[in-house]
Order: sequence, then structure tokens, then C-alpha cells
Amino acid sequence: MKTKIASDTQLLRLLTKYFGESEAWRSEPDDLRILVRLVDALRKDKGPTIEPFLALLRQNEEHRKGLGAYITQLLKGRRIRHSLTDNGILADTDFFREVVRRLVLKLLPDQPDEGTMGHVLINVFYRKGDALWIGALPEEELLELFHLLDLRPISATKNGEGPFADLLFAASVLAHRISGRALEAAVLQMVPEQERLENPFLAFQRELDEVVQYFLEHGGSVDELDPGAHRKLRIQHAQCVEFVTKAFANSEHYGISIRVNQNLLRIQQQLERLRIVLDLLVVDGSRTAERNTVELARRLIAFNREKTNVRGLVEESTRLTAYEITQHTGRTGEHYITSTSKEYRRMFTSAAAGGAIVAVMCILKVLLSYLHPSLFGKAFFYSMNYAWGFIAIYMLGATLATKQPAMTAATLVKSLQHAVGDKHSYSAFAQLFARLFRSQFVAFMGNILLAFPVALGLSLLVTNLTGFNISATKWEDLLTDLSPVHSLAVLHAAIAGVFLFLSGIIAGSVANRGRHERIPLRIEKHPLLRTTLGVRNAARLAHFYEKRWAGILSNFWFGVFMGSTVVLGTILGLPLDIRHITFAAGNLGIALHGANFVLGPGALVWGFIGVGVIGFVNFAVSFGLSLSLAMRSRGIPVRDLDELALAVWQHFRRHPAQFFFPPRAHESTSAHEDASGQHHRNSHS
Repeated sequence: MKTKIASDTQLLRLLTKYFGESEAWRSEPDDLRILVRLVDALRKDKGPTIEPFLALLRQNEEHRKGLGAYITQLLKGRRIRHSLTDNGILADTDFFREVVRRLVLKLLPDQPDEGTMGHVLINVFYRKGDALWIGALPEEELLELFHLLDLRPISATKNGEGPFADLLFAASVLAHRISGRALEAAVLQMVPEQERLENPFLAFQRELDEVVQYFLEHGGSVDELDPGAHRKLRIQHAQCVEFVTKAFANSEHYGISIRVNQNLLRIQQQLERLRIVLDLLVVDGSRTAERNTVELARRLIAFNREKTNVRGLVEESTRLTAYEITQHTGRTGEHYITSTSKEYRRMFTSAAAGGAIVAVMCILKVLLSYLHPSLFGKAFFYSMNYAWGFIAIYMLGATLATKQPAMTAATLVKSLQHAVGDKHSYSAFAQLFARLFRSQFVAFMGNILLAFPVALGLSLLVTNLTGFNISATKWEDLLTDLSPVHSLAVLHAAIAGVFLFLSGIIAGSVANRGRHERIPLRIEKHPLLRTTLGVRNAARLAHFYEKRWAGILSNFWFGVFMGSTVVLGTILGLPLDIRHITFAAGNLGIALHGANFVLGPGALVWGFIGVGVIGFVNFAVSFGLSLSLAMRSRGIPVRDLDELALAVWQHFRRHPAQFFFPPRAHESTSAHEDASGQHHRNSHS
């Protein structure tokens, strides 16, 4: 209350000082600082009303006239065209360059020419929340302020100058810019079905050019757009919007690059800005010139703040690319979720094979440590051991358990995509999560139950063949590294979880780029390959690329990440390393042999606890990151996670065994009926 009274007192003091009997503002009619002080005083209260300010103006005609004359003089002749065509719209299709540009503008604001409206906006409404504050003010209060100050609405002067002319100019500039971008080959490629039809952007531009020509022929005396012409332009505009919508939708079939995505985003932003400008040009029904003027002022303030919005840029620019990436992982993830007992057993067998391969990799890593290479050599040898091992697992159809979460999160989110807020969809999500969890559980068990004994057996075999116990001097370190209490195992497991997430991103990114660049088709139709390999083999190579290449590359880079982390930590002087559940189980077996099987029960128990903790952290981090990305890419609010977690918990309480073992036929039917019954109850509540 005290703040509000102080704000009102300050406003009255400012009005009296500058617009009272002395009319101090007339000594410096272009002094922007007066308006800055007035807005600062209004901002202090920052409530969704300016009623106290309006009350002060109603009570004093001298203040009203003085303030109105000052604002009219201050804004006279200031151009708004660049604020309309540029502010808040992508300035560059290079994503990273645009991010840097906005960061620089945030730290060191731009200073437009003093004769422009941009100069007023940047210096008066400079606070982060100003656009939200002005946007929340009641329109009727702003209209009353407009009338109290006797301000001029949007209209053209005798010479064809003023806000209306600037709006028309901005519409023309935006239309030309949109047409230029929309006719680029990379954009047209996204909507091949439009190729034989008239381009909607060119049709819109021709229609708008006729309106501009009409304005010029009448010497700039036109002060509003004919409603009929406006409706025709809006129809053409809707066709342009439909083109962009199709281009985004077709990205699922053709893929999309960041540059094309940025191009389409820029066109989309310019089309939205064009819609706003066109609506401000017309006076029709309840849309008066005064209301248009108030709306224009609000929009200009909002556009001014958008040009430094880095967070919005990143979210908008990466959403579609993230969607396409998670689409690939979602399609892949469907193969990692078991339903029947047969699939469950098959997953165990596949994971067991993966565990055996990891055991070999564990032995090779211990042997490589005896080479004592340089830091680069250490990173290279470790990375190649991991990379080729992961590729072998992938190519042989075996399973590495922790690769599942990054691949299956998108599959879970797809079950919610078109039913956000639907309780039945939450129940279906819980059932799908139970399938995922038991699939992950059996994969963990398959990996561990083979990695541990195979690594132990191989360690014994090497000793029998060479007479040298490879882990005799290393078993204590191997055991300590597994302890969540005596080492940084939890942190290192989280790092591995991040790498698992990144490997999923790489797989999706490579698959998306392959579709967009049409790599499989180009391989299949390559004249040299068809000549040397034959048509059938060229087609097989193309099929191999389409089905396998993304997985091979993602596994290769996952191996590089895993193998080079410890070296990077050494260079940076940081305790960086990785821990992975399957490798942890293999290392436990090697450590047991290195200690000549005389480990105390406590040490062995801590070792198994460490393996379990590492697996949980691997799963939680990779799945959490992948789930959040998949939800954001599909526009599902993160707040829905609470509802999802509750649904999963309720399903676990009813059917705990289903989270670890496949249900029998009657249990599966019962669970389905539970979900249907829940949906029935919700639909009648």
C-alpha cells in the first residue's frame, strides 16, 4: 500500500513539474527522460491497472493537455517500419549466429537512430517484464488514456507519411522477404505436392502490390484498408500459412536440417507479423482506429523485447529438430519394449549375448592399461575398444541394457501426444512404462548374469595361458571404483547416463539428416555404384545405410565418449570417469579373480550394491533427459510428469509383479479392464 501511495505521489509530482503552470517540458520537447521517469513511476506499482494515473489526469485538464502535447511532439515523425519488419524476427538462418547476436543485444542493447520509434522503445521500455506488464493492462483503460491525452489514431497525413504508411510499407517489405525465402529450393523441396500449383506467396505478393499501388495513386490520402481487400489478403495469407504447416509436417517423411528449419521458422514469424500488420490496417465493426492504435503500441513494445529473447529462440528453433530426432529413437525404441513371455525371454537371451561381449571388452581394457601409452594413446585405445565393442553388440543383434532408456522415452511420450490431460492416456502410459521397466530389468539381468561370470572366466583363462594374473595389482582399484560410498561412482554413472542420452541424439540426428539429404536414394541410384556393384547390391547398400548407419555412428561416438572421459579429466585436473552397469559387473568378476577369491563378504556385498546403484543412475539420467526432450519436442508440458508419476505408482501398487515379469494372460486382461474402468469412471465424473 505504501509503495502504491508513493508511486501516485511521484506521478503527481512529475505531472506538476513538467506539465503544470511552468510547462517545463516545452524547454526540451524532445527530451526522452521525461517519459522514462513517468514510465518508471508507473512501473513501480506494476499492477494490472493504471487507474490511479487516469484519476490524476481526469482531475487536472492542464496536466492532460500538457502530457498529450508532449507525447505528440515526441513521437511526431518517428518511423515504426523497422520495428515492425525486424524486431522479434529471426535476423539470420544460422542458429548459433542468431543466439550470439541476441546474447550481445541482451548485454549491450542496440541504440537505433534517434528519429525512429525503436529509439523510444529501447530506452523507455527496457525492463524484461515490460511487455507482459503492458499486455496485462485492460484495453479500456488504455483507450481512456488515449482519449484523455487527445492522441491521434493511425492515419495518413497529406503527404502520405505517418503510421498507416509505415504499416503498409512494413507489409510490403515482409511480403517480399517471405517470397524470397519461400522460393528457395530447400524450402520448396519440403512441399513437393505444391510444385504443380500456383505458389501462394507470389499470389499474395501480387495482391498486396495492388493495394500499395492504390495507396500511391491516391497520393497517400487513404487512411484505412478496404474490408473487402483485407478479407482477400487474409485468404491468400492463410494459403501461405498452410504451405509452411505442410512443410513442417512433411519433415517426418523428408527429414529437416537446422538451416531449413530456421528458414521455415523465419517465414512463419514473418507471416504472423504480416497478419498482425494487416489487421491493424483495417477499420471494421468493433475494430476502430483508436483500438488499432492501442494494439499497435502494445505490439511494438512486445516486439522490442522479443529481439533479445534467447530462451524462446532456442526452444522454438530446436523443437522440430528434436521432434524428428526423437521420432527415430521412438521407432527404434518400440523394439526394446517387450509384451509377451516369448519376447521377454528373447530380450534376456539378447542381453546375455551383450553381457558376454562386454566381458571381453572389460578384459581388453585391463590389458590395454599395461601399454602405458600417452594420454592421446590412452584415449584412442580405450575409445576404440568401447566403440568397436558397442558396434559388435549392435550388429550382432545383442542388447546393451542402458541403451534402452534413451530409445524408449519417445515411445512412451507418443502414447500421450494426442491425449494430454486424459486420465485414460495416463493409465495407458503406466502400463507401457511397466512393460518398459520389466524389459529394462530383464536386460539388466541378462547383461549382469553373463558379464560377471564370463569376465571372471576369461581372466582365469588368460592367467592359465600366460601365467600372469592381469588384475593382481588392479583389483583393489576396480573394487573401490564400484563403491557408491568410497568413490565418485554415482557421479561417474551419471556421466555415462548423459553419454547414453547423447548417443540417442546422434542416432536420431544422423537418421534425420539421411532422410532430408535423401542419402539412401542417392546411394541406390549412384551410377558408379550400380555399374561396379550391380543394381541389386547398390540397393542393398542403400538399405544398409538407411537401417544401420545411424546406429553404427551413434555406437561409435558413444564409445569415443566413454573412452576419452578419463583422459579429459586428467587434462582438466578433474575427477572425471564413467561407470556403466554391465562393465561394473564384468570388472567385479575380474577383481574377484585378482584378489584370488579371498574377498570379504562385506567387500563383495558393496560391489554388488555398487553395480545396482550404477545401473539405476545410468537408467535414471539417460531416461530422464530423453523423456524431457521427447515431451518438449511434442509440446507436452513438464507439469504433466506429476500426473504420470502418480499413474505409474498406482499401477505398481495394483500390479507390482508386472514391473519385473510378463503378466499371465488373465492378469493382462485384468490390467486392461482396470484401465478401461478407470477411463469409464473418469468420463462420468
